[in-house]
Amino acid sequence: MTEIGQASSLESPDRSSPEHGTPNPDKPKISPSKGGLSRARLLGFAVLLLLIGALSLGVWRHYALHRQVIVAAEQRRDFVPSVRTEAVATSGSVMLVELPGTTSAFDAANIYARASGYITKRYVDIGSRVRTGQPLVEITAPEVDDQVAQAEATLVQTKASLLQVGANRELARVTNGRTSVLVGEGWVTKQQGDVDRLTYVAQQHAAQVAEANILAQQAQLDVLRQQKLYQQVVAPFDGVVTQRNIDVGSLVQADATSGTFLFTMMHSDVMRIQLYVPQDQAFGLAPGVEAVVRVPEMPDRSFPGKVTLIANALQPGTRTLLTEIDVANPDGALTPGTYCTVELRVPRRTPSFIVPADAVIFNQDGLHVAVVENGIVHMHMITIARDFGREVEVRRGVENGDQVILNPPVDLEEGSKVQVRAVPAEARP
Repeated sequence: MTEIGQASSLESPDRSSPEHGTPNPDKPKISPSKGGLSRARLLGFAVLLLLIGALSLGVWRHYALHRQVIVAAEQRRDFVPSVRTEAVATSGSVMLVELPGTTSAFDAANIYARASGYITKRYVDIGSRVRTGQPLVEITAPEVDDQVAQAEATLVQTKASLLQVGANRELARVTNGRTSVLVGEGWVTKQQGDVDRLTYVAQQHAAQVAEANILAQQAQLDVLRQQKLYQQVVAPFDGVVTQRNIDVGSLVQADATSGTFLFTMMHSDVMRIQLYVPQDQAFGLAPGVEAVVRVPEMPDRSFPGKVTLIANALQPGTRTLLTEIDVANPDGALTPGTYCTVELRVPRRTPSFIVPADAVIFNQDGLHVAVVENGIVHMHMITIARDFGREVEVRRGVENGDQVILNPPVDLEEGSKVQVRAVPAEARP
């Protein structure tokens, strides 16, 4: 009990003592409601100051941005862009036209047999170079020899008949002469005189028939002899044998429609190339125009040639002009059937201008270039004739010496002011 009492005395001190909060009658009393109101006012004032600061900051930033926009607009309005230009040049007096082509031999022929028989000798093969008149093959035909012998004998017989007819004609002439005298003296009747006279006339005509038979038989013999000459096939021109279809022992037939095809020959000392030149490049093309032939497999060599023939009429379907070019080929470097490119130097009839491809503007209004005149931009509509990649050939829209803007800005307009920037010499192409 004593411990509990002591604890109670410790936990419950005397509240009336001065050191444990005894009320002081001299200290003023503060009302709890008035203190809370003051703190609320201070908090509201602080929030108001923050709102005013934030609003002021927003207004200041908006004004700064607006000012920047105005300054940028003024700078944009007063800004003069710097551009690079290049002068328009007049195209040359010669237009270079490059077209694909295929080489072919100047002369080419398929050799057929004109005599029927068997091949006994063959002198050439594929790749053989031959001269005009050089033998190619020999054909044996014994029946032709027999026909020649028969024709010669018939000719001898016909000539003998002519001699016989001539003798009969002479006899009839003499008899008619004598009879005509005797008829005049009355020793022979007139009928006998007419018989002898007409007999002489008949013998004259018989002699003419015999002479005609001799001529016919001689012609037949010439045909057979020519047929015998055809047993040796010779080259019709200088060239190269490019194909062979027979060998020794082959049977050949001489027929106009189904004769045996022996060889193919080509004369390749001069090559012939045929081209179809488009209409826009054909005007000005004429015989004598220079050409240069190139083969992709021989990049270090070119073959000069000239236009020899033109069709003088365009193909209705393709609007192209058939053109033939001859190229000298003395060393045989070119072979028939080779793909090649031909560069024609066609004299230009209509003037045109060369414009850099970087200067062309394409939009909904068509093709234009921006030409600078005294610092002012003028848009010129152009008509392109040909596109060379880095350059274009223009027919209309520009003049020689016009300064066109290279890589013009997107917002460039008619009447815009620009400043031409000099291009360093090392940067020029």
